[in-house]
Amino acid sequence: MKIAIIGAKSIPLTKGGGGVERHVEEFGSRLVLNKNDVVVYVRKRSLKSKEEEYKGMTLVGLPSIFTKHLDTFTYSLIASIFVLFQKFDVIHYHGIGPATLAWIPRIFKPNAKVVVTFHSLDRFHQKWGIFARIFLRYAEWATVTFPHRTIAVSRIIQVYSKKYFKKDIDYIPNGTDIKKYPGSELIGQFGLEREKYILTTGRFAPQKGIHYLIRGYKKLDTDKKLVIVGGSAVGSDYEQYIRELAKGNSNIIFTGFQTDLVLDQLYANAYLYVHPSEAEGLSMSILEAMAAGRCVLVSDIPENIESIDHSGFTFCKTDVEDLREKIEGLFDHPEIVKEMGEKGKKWVREQYDWGGIVKKIEKVYNS
Repeated sequence: MKIAIIGAKSIPLTKGGGGVERHVEEFGSRLVLNKNDVVVYVRKRSLKSKEEEYKGMTLVGLPSIFTKHLDTFTYSLIASIFVLFQKFDVIHYHGIGPATLAWIPRIFKPNAKVVVTFHSLDRFHQKWGIFARIFLRYAEWATVTFPHRTIAVSRIIQVYSKKYFKKDIDYIPNGTDIKKYPGSELIGQFGLEREKYILTTGRFAPQKGIHYLIRGYKKLDTDKKLVIVGGSAVGSDYEQYIRELAKGNSNIIFTGFQTDLVLDQLYANAYLYVHPSEAEGLSMSILEAMAAGRCVLVSDIPENIESIDHSGFTFCKTDVEDLREKIEGLFDHPEIVKEMGEKGKKWVREQYDWGGIVKKIEKVYNS
């Protein structure tokens, strides 16, 4: 099959990207291994040339108006028109913003199958005002209405779509890989030692709740460090805010955006992984931490609870004191931390293996 993918900012993942980009990179490269021809449309600014190849995928850069409200729309519109003049069997949109334009190939390219992956309930993110939230509600409706098939990355989204839009959509989650222990030599550049720090990773956005973690950590009496991995596409007010919040505490370390072996080592050597988000789809960061055998502590939103099942711990969303108490309790019981880390690793091996997930996606394509 020849498959077009629309919705990722950049492949491979760069600063400012997130779960959608990781998802597309992982499943797109595996589609190539299964003898499919995969073209991924990304933002032009992420490529050095108009067209590049990565892990067997063809990356095509398209222009956009690079502002908060117009970037996704203009890129998605151009991509949706662009695919009309190419030969594709499947056109796969990722995210509810791009999905608002899925009607274009659905009407004007009737021989192609149109699929959308519903990654998260974006309208609950703090950064959006009332008019943006109204549009995002429309985008949710479009996501489950315009394509031939819609895929939800979590059971929560699947149930939500049935409840509010009376639509039965497919459930196929994000995935992860179980890797061999990657070593620890690269974490020394940040002044870190194995199991002497707690870790969080993600885009610097208010809904990720990093400020709650910083506040909770500052109330702890510990020699373990707090390591914050990630960044924003451009210097954001929120990034400035959390850096200011951490100022004066040398044990709070911002590593910047990290990938590949450095990121693998940061996961594998952490004492504890904390994910304090207020809104999610199905966090790949949580899955990756569990795949590395790390005990996870997550906010008690339904999407996070679904991802860990009974293989991790939760705290009350936005409750700094409860977060502090839970971290302190896990510091006092390293045997429980180790046991839960192994349990989580087993859970993701059984439920979130990329090989099985890609087969399910291909089944949707062929249905």
